[in-house]
Amino acid sequence: MNICVIGTGYVGLVAGTCFAESGNDVTCVDIDRDKIEQLNDGKVPIYEPGLEELIKRNADEGRLVFTTDLADAVRKSTVCFLAVGTPQGEDGAPDMRYVYKAAEDIGRVMDDFRIIVTKSTVPVGTAAEIRRIVSAVTDLSFEVVSNPEFMKEGAAVEDFLKPDRVVIGCTSAEVAETMKDIYSPFVRGGAPVLIMDNASAEMTKYAANALLATKISFINEIANLCERVDADVSMVRRGVGLDRRLGMHFLYPGLGYGGSCFPKDVRAIIHTATAAGLEFSMLRAVDAVNDRQKRRLFEKISEFYDGSLEGRTFGVWGLAFKPRTDDMREAPSIGLIEELLAAGCKVQVHDPEAMEVARALFGDQISYHHKNYDVLDGADALLVVTEWNEFRHPDFDRMKHLLKEPVVFDGRNLWEPSEMEKQGFTYLPIGRRPVIQ
Repeated sequence: MNICVIGTGYVGLVAGTCFAESGNDVTCVDIDRDKIEQLNDGKVPIYEPGLEELIKRNADEGRLVFTTDLADAVRKSTVCFLAVGTPQGEDGAPDMRYVYKAAEDIGRVMDDFRIIVTKSTVPVGTAAEIRRIVSAVTDLSFEVVSNPEFMKEGAAVEDFLKPDRVVIGCTSAEVAETMKDIYSPFVRGGAPVLIMDNASAEMTKYAANALLATKISFINEIANLCERVDADVSMVRRGVGLDRRLGMHFLYPGLGYGGSCFPKDVRAIIHTATAAGLEFSMLRAVDAVNDRQKRRLFEKISEFYDGSLEGRTFGVWGLAFKPRTDDMREAPSIGLIEELLAAGCKVQVHDPEAMEVARALFGDQISYHHKNYDVLDGADALLVVTEWNEFRHPDFDRMKHLLKEPVVFDGRNLWEPSEMEKQGFTYLPIGRRPVIQ
């Protein structure tokens, strides 16, 4: 099938590449000429495990093409996926102008029936608005499908190729069959394809992300309470998560969630609820808890040093909001570094993938190191911010040798307090009993 994907950001690039991998002829469109030139030169603008290899193979075999020519892409495609950005506006609502502009552009250049699919995360009512916009610029028939993505950064390719489920919202049984055919290579293992109305499909995406965000904020509040009552959140997590009704997923205490989805989507559903006359107090609390949790590591640092931080040096392991990505959007590391700099500290950082992203944010205010041990040289303490696997089994003797004092603030609970005590470290994790040497 001929498919076009409008938008070569995270969602569009992964979706377009995976559609090509299953044998479709895919044209990815973007208005950013520099990005398209980079992609045509084999340079992938994001880090996602496995993506670069898939792009190269499918581009070499002619199934995957990158262009700025939207009209040509639409006219030779049966299905047009909208995967443009929906950034958060000042009021918390997603900014829909890019989605609506792309939909209008499709309507103006299409020369026959088209299936217009929203792949971007969009609020309830988007499909209806797209129908109105496209109908205003063309008399040709079309169908609007709501097809939210459920990819995790760091595992997006695997999630797309082997989804838990596929959600398709539309009003036409024939179009639903076309969409099921597109996704058939990805659901051969038995994953369900759920056909529903557009509004329910649009709400499903927000509801899923809001529930996952709620689990994260909940376990972080439990972790904070554990510290007050001398309990261990790792034991509590197991006792709770092994209940089959609840599960272990997303019950990891830490520094809160970040990235492009959870913060934006929680605020978007709050905005939708407010517009519908519903307070949605629970999600307001989830958002507030998450904002506070991002400051938790700085609070621990300030408390430990009795507020005397000026002139101290801190080594930071991890900048991305999660492992296996270079994405620093709303990452806890940003606020932490800003607070340390404001307190007069020197900050030395390392991340396996996000160094250039950090450089664009902080410039020469901090120092960047390609080896994780280098940030410890002369540092007062190590701060663990992202749980990269590369950090889980370090050389503790080397760490002690490089640090001024063997002090670790662990925002991701990478190590057991008992082991850190044996190794001679002062160790301050999240929701677990600290080790003070």
